[in-house]
Amino acid sequence: GKSNNTNVLIMGESGTGKEIVARQIHQCSNRKSNSFFAVNSSAIPESLFESQFFGHEKNAFTGADKIHIGWFEKSDEGTLFLDEIGTMQLDRQVKLLRVIEEKKVTRLGAHKEIPIDSRIICATNENLYELVEKKIFREDLYHRLSTIVIQLPPLRERKEDIPILLEHFIKLFSNILNKKINKVE
Repeated sequence: GKSNNTNVLIMGESGTGKEIVARQIHQCSNRKSNSFFAVNSSAIPESLFESQFFGHEKNAFTGADKIHIGWFEKSDEGTLFLDEIGTMQLDRQVKLLRVIEEKKVTRLGAHKEIPIDSRIICATNENLYELVEKKIFREDLYHRLSTIVIQLPPLRERKEDIPILLEHFIKLFSNILNKKINKVE
C-alpha cells in the first residue's frame, strides 16, 4: 500500500542498528524483490556527489569513459538508504529534495530525464530538528524525509535485542569470511 512508498527517518545513537531496521522495513514492503541500496552520506566527496546519485553519460567529464548508473536509478522501485543524512551539506540537500519532489533524475552530460520510484529511508545519530532550527538542514527536506520517524533507543535500554543483533552479525560475518562461526566470547 501507500506505506511502502512513505519515506522514513530513523534516529538514534551510533550502534543502535539503524541500517538493520531500514533493511527490515524494506524486507517487509512490496519493494522487497527490488534493490536495497545503502549509502553513507558523509563519505561522498563533493566532486562525486552528482555522479554517484544521478549517474553520468560517457564523456560527461574527463575520465567518464563509460555510462554510470546513479544510486537513484539503481534503487528504482526499491529502497535508497541514506545513512548519516544529518551530515549532508545544504547545496546537496537542495539536489536531493528536487529528486524526491520531481521523482526523476538527469544523468550528468544528458538532457533526458529518467523517472525514478525510490523509497527513501534515512538515518542519523543527530537531532535533525535541531539542525533545522540552526539552519544547517533544510526544513522542507526534513518534512519530506520524516513522514514516518522511528526513534531507536540506545542498546543499553534494550538489552533483550542484543542476542538478535549478535545472531545477525554472526550470520553476516560467516558469509563475509566464508567460514562457520560457532561462538562469540
